[in-house]
Amino acid sequence: MTDHATPFDRPRPPSCDTALDEVAVSPDEPAERPGAAVTPDAVPAGVDTSVPHAARIWNFWLGGEDNYPVDRAVGEQTMRVLPEIVDIARHSRAFLERAVRYLVAEAGIRQFLDVGAGLPTVDNTHEVAQRVAPECRVVYVDNDPLVLAHAQELLTSTPEGMTGYVHADARDPEAILRAAAATLDLTRPVGVIMLGVLPFVGDDAEARSIVTRLLDAVPEGSHLAITHSTSAVTGDRVIEAVRQWNAVAPAPYHLRTPGQMAGFFDGLTLLDPGIVSCPRWRPDLISLHGLPEMDEFCALGRK
Repeated sequence: MTDHATPFDRPRPPSCDTALDEVAVSPDEPAERPGAAVTPDAVPAGVDTSVPHAARIWNFWLGGEDNYPVDRAVGEQTMRVLPEIVDIARHSRAFLERAVRYLVAEAGIRQFLDVGAGLPTVDNTHEVAQRVAPECRVVYVDNDPLVLAHAQELLTSTPEGMTGYVHADARDPEAILRAAAATLDLTRPVGVIMLGVLPFVGDDAEARSIVTRLLDAVPEGSHLAITHSTSAVTGDRVIEAVRQWNAVAPAPYHLRTPGQMAGFFDGLTLLDPGIVSCPRWRPDLISLHGLPEMDEFCALGRK
């Protein structure tokens, strides 16, 4: 591992046994922290604290504080069925760090479009990229009002680089690209990051169309990084966890096989080691006990 903080240094959630350009909305005092009372002024505009939200549940699994009781309830319910979900979240985040580091240090990428960025946490895309090359430019995209409220945390940058935030839905690539062009030069290679986004698009044709339309707008030398949940490892347990999630969460979640994931890379050169479980993609460190297999797969491809 590198010597800076990683997602694995974050505190873990409680045990499951316990029941745009560089201008963005300035966040108020952070949303309700674990154990604190929710007050109307602590809730950013547009955030419904009565309905669970994927970004906030993911934040809970990563040990973050930007979540509400309803999110923690769903997160703990998932943990009861699939205890390894916390490690899945952390290994997915660690893949982001390794992939971005590779793209900057070895592939020469200096621009990133991070679609479905989620809430700020340790080692956001711009932080990883700009540690290697301070001139990197990054645009984050998300449609969650809470992410919008915290966008200022995503908009920090080195003086040489730049960050931007686009409040938009992944299903509208053209709007994303129009707004991103204020920060990125789309005639030069871009690293397109789509971690955990495509499971929320159930129709395979629509999901592939989103990816195609984004990649059609960037030149050769651009790269695509994806993570996606499967049931290839844990089978019925992850299927049951998704069934329970879809019973309570407003945005349905869909599993795909590694073979279906390969369709997102049609026309791209898939980099070694191909489509693999997140811990197995170019690990920084191999444990004496080997690398775990988990139902979050990832891949990186070059246009």
